[in-house]
Amino acid sequence: MPNQLLRRAFIKKSVQAAGLTALAASAQYAGGQKGIIPAGDYTVQDVMDIILKEIPGAPFKQTVDTLKSGTANQKVTGIVTTMFATITVIEKAAKSNANFIIAHEPTFYNHEDNINWVPGSSIVKEKQALLQKHGIAVWRFHDQWHAHKPDGITYGVLKKTGWTQYYTNGNPVLEMPANSLKNIVAHIKSSLGIDHVRIIGDLSQTCKRVALLPGAWGGQAQMGLAEKQQPDVVVVGEVHEWETAEYIRDAQLMGKPVSLVVLGHSVSEEPGMEWLVEWLQPKVPGLTVKHIASNNPFTWV
Repeated sequence: MPNQLLRRAFIKKSVQAAGLTALAASAQYAGGQKGIIPAGDYTVQDVMDIILKEIPGAPFKQTVDTLKSGTANQKVTGIVTTMFATITVIEKAAKSNANFIIAHEPTFYNHEDNINWVPGSSIVKEKQALLQKHGIAVWRFHDQWHAHKPDGITYGVLKKTGWTQYYTNGNPVLEMPANSLKNIVAHIKSSLGIDHVRIIGDLSQTCKRVALLPGAWGGQAQMGLAEKQQPDVVVVGEVHEWETAEYIRDAQLMGKPVSLVVLGHSVSEEPGMEWLVEWLQPKVPGLTVKHIASNNPFTWV
């Protein structure tokens, strides 16, 4: 009996200690100066504050990372990360009892989410009505996620492709074992779940230096990097076809060994918003954080 009593006392103290440890962890991420936040009491502002306190220099004074719908003081029932807050993503979020969408890209079809960019747009109005119907807040997390160390989008892509070991000092040009362009493209498609890509180049080309530029860097940055760092292949999310695509085509016609792979904007950055779930979930204990992919809007025919 004494041994049994001692054992019970030991278990009780262990449970209490574990509980205190868990509370301390919760306080570390969810408390800040406000103390522990119960699972049902997180507001949109609380979640944004928890995220931004780990971003160098955040919150930014000039940024597109603003609320596109909802209010900062509304209680959060669940969080969804995605690339674009599409109609499908909104409806899936609502069905899963999540009322806070963290999207990387615009909700209303232009960089600053100006709802009057196309005056009187019926699509904008209907989308606003759908968000209001479901009581969903949408926050864009673009500039500040890219400012994370490492860049949140790039790291997510590197992790999913298995290329993290080739990423050094924030340099987007990866020094990799020699491989054919064909094999590199096949690996990207397989690891990122992309059905089709566009290329300019010779699939038999041997590549060692891979410039990984997911999303829309813009032609000047894409071509500038190609000029300065001389990669064998530039892998991008999207291009202005009259800029980088024509630059690469002419470079090849001049005998330069540089190719281009265009993945598609949404699918090229989606892994970064998927990784956000893994990064954020421990910081908001009691809330469910999930990823809903917005996927490629195009169909190949």
